[in-house]
Amino acid sequence: MTSIPAPGHHRVGARLAPVPGDERAATWAAGLWNAVRAADEHAALDAVTDALAAGLDAETVLLEVVGAVQHKVGVEWAANRMSVADEHAATAINERVVSSLSPGRPAASLGRVTVACVDREWHALPARLLAETLRLRGWQVGYLGAQVPTAHLISHLHRTGARAVCLSGSLSTRLPASHAAITAVQATGVPVMVGGLAFGPDGRYARLLGADAWAPDARSAADRLGAGPLPRPRPPHQATDDLPHLADQEFTLVRQSARTLVRETCRRLEARVAALRDYDEAQRERTAEDIAHIVEFLTTALYVDDSELFTGFLTWTGEILAARGVPAGVLLPSLELLDEQLRDFPRARALLREGRAALASRPRTAGPTP
Repeated sequence: MTSIPAPGHHRVGARLAPVPGDERAATWAAGLWNAVRAADEHAALDAVTDALAAGLDAETVLLEVVGAVQHKVGVEWAANRMSVADEHAATAINERVVSSLSPGRPAASLGRVTVACVDREWHALPARLLAETLRLRGWQVGYLGAQVPTAHLISHLHRTGARAVCLSGSLSTRLPASHAAITAVQATGVPVMVGGLAFGPDGRYARLLGADAWAPDARSAADRLGAGPLPRPRPPHQATDDLPHLADQEFTLVRQSARTLVRETCRRLEARVAALRDYDEAQRERTAEDIAHIVEFLTTALYVDDSELFTGFLTWTGEILAARGVPAGVLLPSLELLDEQLRDFPRARALLREGRAALASRPRTAGPTP
């Protein structure tokens, strides 16, 4: 078994799909793409400066130039045409470009909004683009960046106040943490809008977790806030009020046993797949990371009670492996071994069955869409 990329890592770019708008933006996006591909920060800054000079407004540059380029970064990485180092360099340059577009203090403020990533979510650029878009439109924005622990977010709200909180999440595995943040913020009386690929392309998980609003992109989020106050949040409540299936404790018990599951699966996998016995220490560590990703997505699917989240991760992983010349069938033994260890968990076993079926039905020649 070879190393599976970090779960949802391709969504570093894919989280910002191209948006329709000014047709001229494509020309400047091409220039910015060439600059970030060459890791040339100065050329990147020149590209956006020239776009502004040509008459594009700052919001268009943010969302239709920088956003489009970051989307392409993710696509190229998924297709194995960019390394992780190249993707990180491109993202860092795009963040520098966004800083150069930050507006000055507005003459008047529409109100205060807090923008943050949920705990353990390190993909901060989507939240940053929203924060800068809101600033351009006249909001006072408290931007907290990546990986904001819920307790610290609540402390910040008590200290500064806000009309609304905008939470960003790109990785589906952050949904349990997102739910905790949503309910904690709502308990302070502040409404929550969420966005990002973690919440599903149609916002299904935003609704499931009881968010007060969902937006598919930064522009839509800014439009929604500008249209009027978000709905007043519900009174304080528990996670099981939104997700009654959590009462069966499968999510809690499987998550608590995650390390044991990974360790035991690695041990049994080596006995079942002869090729693994010749792995060096680095290869063994990567295999353990791969299995940990599978377990993490399994537990998240248990949390939201949605098999599509798990099967979607597995089929995407199959595409990524195919792009790297590795057959997706290497995933099946791990799923079978997890099934053997989770005999007492019917929902988990059902997810594993659906995962195996999804991999079995996947076209052998399928790969990521270029």
